[in-house]
Amino acid sequence: MDRLHELEVFIAAARTGSFAKAGRRLRMSPPAVTRAISSLEARLGARVFNRTTRSLAITEAGQRFLVSAERIISDLEFAEKEAVGDTAVPQGHLTMTASVTFGRSALAPIVSDFLVQHPSVSVSVMLLDRVVNLVEEGIDIAVRIGPLPDSSLIAKQVGTVHRILVASPSYLAEHGIPTIPSDLRSHAIIAFTSLMQNGEWRYRKNQKLGSVSLTPRFEINDAVTSIQAAEAGQGITNALSYMVAAQIRVGTLVPILPSYTLEPQPVHLVHPHAKLVAPKIRAFIDFASPRLRTALSELA
Repeated sequence: MDRLHELEVFIAAARTGSFAKAGRRLRMSPPAVTRAISSLEARLGARVFNRTTRSLAITEAGQRFLVSAERIISDLEFAEKEAVGDTAVPQGHLTMTASVTFGRSALAPIVSDFLVQHPSVSVSVMLLDRVVNLVEEGIDIAVRIGPLPDSSLIAKQVGTVHRILVASPSYLAEHGIPTIPSDLRSHAIIAFTSLMQNGEWRYRKNQKLGSVSLTPRFEINDAVTSIQAAEAGQGITNALSYMVAAQIRVGTLVPILPSYTLEPQPVHLVHPHAKLVAPKIRAFIDFASPRLRTALSELA
């Protein structure tokens, strides 16, 4: 049986979770799907699915093979389009992801401008405050904030952000301004938990790392809500610089302990590795990179 056909059958079964659904997608009978998977497993010398009459579950070996299989099919499709000159203009659908606050403040306006310049491209943006596995979830591009772990992803740095403590002028007028980290223990702390886990605030002073354990009065995993609470005078909150740049600019929030902060965190555009990068991905990265650098410098 054709090896590429086996890959297509395997990918369809993995993504639909069913031999029957894979068969309908590929216009094949269920027995033909079963034969294709059995042939693939015989050639690999490993099971890619654990299957019963009622369930189908991909194995660890199958999950590893799925990443390579999808990359092979993607590269082949791109090569075929390139051979007939079908890749000169960026086209098709892009799926990307970023954190909720960053997506709203920085990414969404850039995506809107990109769509104006590239009418043959459509975009889906998922704003999620979690790290997404790009290959498993079918994401083309992601914005990642912070150091990148070793991976097969291709990354392009587009700027930096830093952690910051802020409070409203009214709160500071009533409760005083902290001058050293330990002063925070006598203040009402609004903890954005993604940046202050277990109530611990970390900082750097004179190249030395330090931390202070706090007991937050209010903990929440949503940056917008924690910032709004600080603006309302309920206490001191933590954020990344781009999250509160507008509030600091208009004076509704004031930086606290600015000389006690960690090193800036890098911001990258990342995408899965491929021998041939699709024009739509390359076009967006080329378009977005300088604009994100400008946006991040303005939001610093």
